[in-house]
Amino acid sequence: MIKVASYNIHKAVGIDRIRSPERILAVLEEIDADVVALQEADRRFGQRAALLSARHIADHSPWKIVPLSARPLSSGWHGNVILVRKDAEILFCEALHLPTLEPRGAVMSDLRIGGERIRVVGMHLDLSGLMRRRQAVAIMAHLARRGSMPTVMMGDLNEWSRQSGCLREFSSHFHIAATGPSFHARRPVGRLDRIMVSPGIDVVDCGVHVSDESRVASDHLPIWARVRPA
Repeated sequence: MIKVASYNIHKAVGIDRIRSPERILAVLEEIDADVVALQEADRRFGQRAALLSARHIADHSPWKIVPLSARPLSSGWHGNVILVRKDAEILFCEALHLPTLEPRGAVMSDLRIGGERIRVVGMHLDLSGLMRRRQAVAIMAHLARRGSMPTVMMGDLNEWSRQSGCLREFSSHFHIAATGPSFHARRPVGRLDRIMVSPGIDVVDCGVHVSDESRVASDHLPIWARVRPA
């Protein structure tokens, strides 16, 4: 069994307008996932510095950052970061260049966790519906070129509809876990954050992580799923 989670950390700025990376890390420790996909994990302007540095993660958490950064002070690609347990083996990783109107993207890593090989894709898609569909098509095409492997995709899809838009593209090949609404953290009504699994992976359990900390730490609530290669 592998626990995965996705969390748009809103540049570590909570709904109280206080920037607190330590509070984000506290929420991640509550979830206690084996693999975490973060969105908006870098500052938006300037040198795109990481809010949770690789050194801080290494010294103060059970995870390590998959090395995907193209900038010296960043920890990911367009704010997308993948965290994995320190004992996980990183077999391969890369940033996915997507068609976009905004600084958005996706990241991918092939991992070995507890003897199981699994591919993880983290993403933060565009606000434009047309562009989201194009990005979904690009991600699926890239996965097809990489070859088959049990895969979990997760992130902030920015898709308000429940079945149309980019979800139609993804659901043709992936099962979408019923995690529940995660936005806005104060009163969650939107299912903007999603976890999707390929054939060959079963979703054993899933949900939205709600706690005193998570209600304040970001404008999104984190989502999680326990998955098992079939």
